[in-house]
Amino acid sequence: MAGKKIFIDGEAGTTGLGIRERLLRVPGVKLRSIADDRRKDPGARREMMEEVDLVVLCLPDAAAKESVVLADSLGANAPKIIDASTAHRVDPNWVYGFPEMAPGQADLVAAARKVANPGCYPTGAIALLLPLVTAGLLPADYPVTINAVSGYSGGGKSMIADHDASGGPAFELYGMGFEHKHVPEIQKYIGLTRRPIFIPSVGHYRQGMLVSVPLHLDTLPGTARGADLHDALAAYFAGQGLVRVLPPTADAKLEPEALNDTDLLELRVYANETRRQAVLVARLDNLGKGASGAAVQSIGLMLGLGETAVAAKEPVHA
Repeated sequence: MAGKKIFIDGEAGTTGLGIRERLLRVPGVKLRSIADDRRKDPGARREMMEEVDLVVLCLPDAAAKESVVLADSLGANAPKIIDASTAHRVDPNWVYGFPEMAPGQADLVAAARKVANPGCYPTGAIALLLPLVTAGLLPADYPVTINAVSGYSGGGKSMIADHDASGGPAFELYGMGFEHKHVPEIQKYIGLTRRPIFIPSVGHYRQGMLVSVPLHLDTLPGTARGADLHDALAAYFAGQGLVRVLPPTADAKLEPEALNDTDLLELRVYANETRRQAVLVARLDNLGKGASGAAVQSIGLMLGLGETAVAAKEPVHA
């Protein structure tokens, strides 16, 4: 286990920096880097790939695909790969890096040579809805609507620069063309036969995320209650340390930053039985379980470091 070598291709970006910071706390890992003046040199990158056990790709989709071709050219000497882009998330030849998603998923990640890191929004949406579809509480063809808000760190360098420099808008909806790049993985891994409506938004705060799904309970099969939805989530994720199914907050409010700097994912069901309405809510750090933390969790499994190598700190806010 000692001395596993890892190269983060794109370590200067937000996700790459987060992965690097976390890996510095993991025993048995040696981080390797390429000199700045050779970062775009295919020969230098190929040599580095040949020397390491695992490569993390924190690159735009096109560049990530090029890096995979480069790694594949090494044949038997190719390293294991985690791709943090969206390039391979629905590729059947890649394992989806959400270990708690389904029974046996952690074993698949551990045995994989190529793992696609989940998107931050899909992590929350899949965790909320897959258990309900599996339990038969939500039909696969249900007209699902997913709303979400993230801190601006999830928007990449240009959005971060805009918010840091000028304050940016207080709140902004986007993806209104209904073609957000996260929709394919949301639909695939939940098993929805009807394409969901997904409307994301960004707030003027750095990190933290809420993903919410409103439901009309009287449109679900049988006489499902909010408690039934909660119980299905709790049973599905029983024993999963990073995923916590909690009761609704007493004041019926939820803010997005409480899990910042952790790798935790919280799930809640708010329901009004008189009105037969409910909303499912996931809370996570878009840079934690939604990006860098998720990648390091998969790294621990793929390199035999164990899931416990990714320690989940307690929330820094009440």
